[in-house]
Amino acid sequence: MTKTNAMRLLDAAGIIYKTTEYEYDEADLSGTHAAQAIGMPAEQVFKTLVTRGDKNGINVFCIPVCCELDLRKAAAVSGNKKIEMTHVKELLDLTGYIRGGCSPIGMKKQYPSYIDETVELFDEIAVSAGLRGHQIIIAPDNLLSYLKATKVDITA
Repeated sequence: MTKTNAMRLLDAAGIIYKTTEYEYDEADLSGTHAAQAIGMPAEQVFKTLVTRGDKNGINVFCIPVCCELDLRKAAAVSGNKKIEMTHVKELLDLTGYIRGGCSPIGMKKQYPSYIDETVELFDEIAVSAGLRGHQIIIAPDNLLSYLKATKVDITA
C-alpha cells in the first residue's frame, strides 16, 4: 500500500490505525461505493466535506457516507449564519486533496473540524487516507483528538 501523508502524520503522532485499499471507479467516487468495496456499513464510513461559512471561512465536516450534511446545523455549530459547499475546483488548493480522496487528516491548513455525533456508535470508522481507493480505519476518539474536532449533530 502507498503510504499517504495522512498515514505519515498519524504514525508521527503515535496513533494506531489500519488501512485498506479498494478498486475505485472514476464514474462513481461516492462514499457508498467505497463502503461497499471495503465491506463496512455505510454508517461507519465517513466522508469529508469542505465548506465556506459567511463568518469564519473554511470548515471541515465528516459525516457518514449514507447521510447528507444539514447546512443549517453546520452553520450553527461553526458559528456562521450561512454555509455552503466549496466548489470541487477549489478542493486541491484548499486542502491538498482531490475529490474522492479528501482526508480530514493532513490538509494544507488546520481548519475547524466537526464530526457527526453518530461516530460514538462505533469502535472504529473509516475515512479517506488521502488517495482514491485508500481508507484509514481508526478509533473515533483518536480521530477526534488528532483533528481537535468537535462531535456534533450535523446530518439531515
